[in-house]
Amino acid sequence: MSRKNILFIMADQMAAPLLPIYGPSPIKLPHLSRLAAQGVVFDAAYCNSPLCAPSRFTLVSGQLPSKIGAYDNAADLPADVPTYAHYLRRLGYRTALAGKMHFCGPDQLHGFEERLTSDIYPADYGWSVNWDEPDARPSWYHNMASVLQAGPCVRTNQLDFDEEVVFKAQQYLFDHIRQDGDQPFCLTVSMTHPHDPYTIPKPFWDLYGDEEIPLPDTPPQASLDPHSQRLLKAYDLWDKPLPVDKIRDARRAYFGACSYIDHNIGRLLQTLEETGLADDTVIVFSGDHGDMLGERGLWYKMHWFEMAARVPLLVYAPGQFDAARIGAAVSTADLLPTFVELAGGTLEDNLALDGRSLVPHLLGEGGHDEVFGEYMAEGTISPLMMIRRGAYKFIYSEDDPCLLYDLHNDPREREELSQSPGHQALFNAFLAQARAKWDIPLIHRQVLASQRRRRLVTQALATGKLTSWDHQPWVDASQQYMRNHIDLDDLERTARYPQPGALHPTGLNDTLPKTDI
Repeated sequence: MSRKNILFIMADQMAAPLLPIYGPSPIKLPHLSRLAAQGVVFDAAYCNSPLCAPSRFTLVSGQLPSKIGAYDNAADLPADVPTYAHYLRRLGYRTALAGKMHFCGPDQLHGFEERLTSDIYPADYGWSVNWDEPDARPSWYHNMASVLQAGPCVRTNQLDFDEEVVFKAQQYLFDHIRQDGDQPFCLTVSMTHPHDPYTIPKPFWDLYGDEEIPLPDTPPQASLDPHSQRLLKAYDLWDKPLPVDKIRDARRAYFGACSYIDHNIGRLLQTLEETGLADDTVIVFSGDHGDMLGERGLWYKMHWFEMAARVPLLVYAPGQFDAARIGAAVSTADLLPTFVELAGGTLEDNLALDGRSLVPHLLGEGGHDEVFGEYMAEGTISPLMMIRRGAYKFIYSEDDPCLLYDLHNDPREREELSQSPGHQALFNAFLAQARAKWDIPLIHRQVLASQRRRRLVTQALATGKLTSWDHQPWVDASQQYMRNHIDLDDLERTARYPQPGALHPTGLNDTLPKTDI
């Protein structure tokens, strides 16, 4: 298989069930829809933990959270855990990350040669969960301000970040094509929208009218499962009804933020065309988890329901893989072995790995149909695990009632089947598999020990002189633009693309895709 470039684009908190590439939806995603129409779309792709850092650590490493200590949003990803960046770098790829990956701890690269931006989230242990005080609500944690303050904006922290991410990614592509040599790249572009807060500039807000925004189903809070009830208390929504107009505003802003992501995808696609890299680049699009957006009365993520756990996943390489829809259950843990196989490499048999390559699916040869998930962060009092296989999803806990859903016949998970007489054999088989796979008391002890260590370290490092772990992108300004130690003619010639007299690989630019809203 040829060593093509890999452009991996990530959105943050984008709920797959809402997107038009998966079903009827008012959300406008023209660029993503075009990629989906010509690519391989995975209809049942999941994160392996419905929270930013644990999901991303599993995504980059191909290992489940309990294997690598990825317990919550302040977990340290050990520097000796191989990532897809390590594998591809060893295979001769240039590896770069623009945007969010929420690495915590002193290693902020994890195999990437370059990080083109800082991260939007802190790299310290300050957001550790505390199972020793299960009823205490941390001051730093989500509340409902994101919903109550939803609406249009001019500028936000997240817009600042994503604009930098896309600009630096485009610049990386321009720099790549102006360099000598044919070394392939793997560029990860990880934006933070449509993650809350639910606000977006008016051009994207105005893409939608209030009448286009469907309202969520909100059953009585007392009817929810225990974990859902704890989540409502964790983000301060228990027994506090939200105004309907703010629910609608939040969802409208979220829809606009999805269109903003699509707009940025269009900018990246246009840059690939302008640089002549489009035909030599495999494009992969996915995300870290979804967003409940008021469904079941829940917001944000942190549960195993479809809105929070299902993620978009598509692979676009028309000359390499035929357009297809894949119904089998897969996960973002499968991306590491997939990227390695796409790059012509092989995995190390003696190293741990939970993900499985998606290449058989991409080639139309079938493949695995099973996902394992683990969640040990906000709202939990003990590990909350998930198995998705065939038509069914099994949510496993030793402290809460286990849940069973038939997603083929009940995609919105309205009928819980754990007590159904016709499903007892299936339920018992799932329960036996879960208990054989996970040693819950051991994992519980490991999580508690990690939380306690990190709390002590956080308190200590907050005392005295601060040494930040946050990534600091370094730029050598002495090599930028016009400098007297660089011959002006040489500089202008090498910085220009295409160079005067050279034939542009795509000809004139008047047929490039439009990225207008």
